[in-house]
Amino acid sequence: MNIITNIILLVQIISALSMIGLILIQHGKGADMGAAFGSGTSGSLFGASGGANFLSRSTAVLAAVFFIATLALAYLGGAKHEAPSGSVLEGVQVQAPVQTNAPAVDASIPTSKSSAPGTPDGASGSQSIPSK
Repeated sequence: MNIITNIILLVQIISALSMIGLILIQHGKGADMGAAFGSGTSGSLFGASGGANFLSRSTAVLAAVFFIATLALAYLGGAKHEAPSGSVLEGVQVQAPVQTNAPAVDASIPTSKSSAPGTPDGASGSQSIPSK
């Protein structure tokens, strides 16, 4: 199984690099207009428009090969990892919460409550604003 995965991975890498090269060689849509006025591209290897058809079809074939290789690698990668039977939480052990001996609050000690944070004890928020 490992040899098949390596071969498919090699095919995917070669098709990806070839596709990059073919895409970089291709001309844009505006390059055909320059060939019509004699910019020198008509004397190329494939002719004025023959190269566009060959290169675009080659790119489409390589894209299909790349896509098929990607699907094959995804299938082979998913076949290796089987889903475990049952729930994931079956092996989890629940522990009782730890209780600490915190000191009890003495009710005889008065506590001060301030209405606004940052104000002195016993002062309300409206009294701390000076009036004009």
